[in-house]
Amino acid sequence: MTEGLISIIVPIYNTKEYLSRCVKSLQVQTYSRLEILLVDDGSTDGSGELCDRLAEADERIRVFHKENGGSSSARNLGISQAQGEYIGFVDSDDYVDADMYEKLYDAVCRYQVNVAQIGRDEIDPEGKVLPDICIPPERTECIPPEKFMEELLMHRGDCSFCTKLIHRRIFEDWCNEHRGDEDVPKYFPPGVLNEDFHLLVKMLDQIGAIVSLPGQAYHVFYRVGSNSRKETKDVFSRVFADCVDNADMVQEIVSREYPGLLNVAFRFGIFQRLEYMLHIPIGQMTNENEMYVRVVRYLRKNWLRSMKNPILTKKNKVYHTLFAVAPRGVRRIHRKLRG
Repeated sequence: MTEGLISIIVPIYNTKEYLSRCVKSLQVQTYSRLEILLVDDGSTDGSGELCDRLAEADERIRVFHKENGGSSSARNLGISQAQGEYIGFVDSDDYVDADMYEKLYDAVCRYQVNVAQIGRDEIDPEGKVLPDICIPPERTECIPPEKFMEELLMHRGDCSFCTKLIHRRIFEDWCNEHRGDEDVPKYFPPGVLNEDFHLLVKMLDQIGAIVSLPGQAYHVFYRVGSNSRKETKDVFSRVFADCVDNADMVQEIVSREYPGLLNVAFRFGIFQRLEYMLHIPIGQMTNENEMYVRVVRYLRKNWLRSMKNPILTKKNKVYHTLFAVAPRGVRRIHRKLRG
């Protein structure tokens, strides 16, 4: 480990068209003590070859080629090879402002924290800036774990690891407690689409306070066809089911570590299930679909508790009631109204 060095991990799978822009935004960082780890996750479009060419032109770039295993496995490999004291992540179709890591490093040092984050925006293929998912603070804030958990569960906080700079000891401590059977430790859960939220809520207590900076320095390229946006009439992203599973997981964490947030965690669980019900194709709303049956059963069992929850909105409660009573009928009406 090299003190003060930042290791930026870029998982790559078939993003050759956008990769140079991403890497360029890292090469021009005003914070000079960094290394760029490009992890080619079995690309078939020439991305791997482009990684090698980029590394030949910049000694700060190191390239790793592996069989396709998903973003989590690529990130995990990158962490295991990182030499820096701090670790950051950038998706290969995104890009960042030139001073992003200088700002983040200054924040973790100044506030003596393990993690600092900055805002992000989303940009569509035409260059249009989409509505904000998370609104950054107007001034720098130091957010304690319980408050950060509340912000995440209220869909106001930013769970993305890409907007953060993290001290490597957080991953090392996690590894010591949760090492998998494979040679490469499992930091991010393989095969889970909502992996950032999954890992962050589990790590939050050991992370401690997180410094959140104003402004938006990370730029998400909104690409329809990415893992979390694959949705058609008959196929919808697995991320909605993963979000339901994460809601159950976070309920256990809150019960154990943040009992003051039980109402917030319950609201989160209902909200995630309503999202699932609003997106699942009608053809998959059958008794043979175990996840669907489990969601409907939960909504029916917890209807009264939902009606008494002070945080759920009136709209949430109306949707809950409708989906508990006649889920398939509600979806047919909903689809017709939306055209």
